[in-house]
Amino acid sequence: MKDIHIGSLIKKRVDEREIDTFRILTFFKSYTESEIKKQYKSQSIKTDDLLKWSKLLEYDFFRIYTQHIILFAPISKTKKIDSIKSSALPNYRKNLYTKEIIDFVLDLYVNEKKKIQEISNKYNIPKNTIHNWIKKYLPKN
Repeated sequence: MKDIHIGSLIKKRVDEREIDTFRILTFFKSYTESEIKKQYKSQSIKTDDLLKWSKLLEYDFFRIYTQHIILFAPISKTKKIDSIKSSALPNYRKNLYTKEIIDFVLDLYVNEKKKIQEISNKYNIPKNTIHNWIKKYLPKN
């Protein structure tokens, strides 16, 4: 999740869904087959194209980036208050952790033997939240 190569992820989803090239070209209208293949090799693509891919493949590719932000660029507690007051943009709750993030954190705790404090400090996830995940998702010994 740290290094995102969106083109390869799109290609994986195309393969999983077994979407043929003709359908993709029909959906994207102005693109050629070589331009589609070029997108598969691209580490980043335009957001309007990513939105189209998300619709065609019925998968939210933007969530990959959202999860990356939650884990690797968390907003500090002091910046949170300032950004809420000063922004005209919609304010989304950042504390909506997906199952993938929860699994990632629990894997760090169980398999990589990271302490809850280390995880909390690195990813800015409250310790209480991590404790709740452990109680809820890990089997009791």
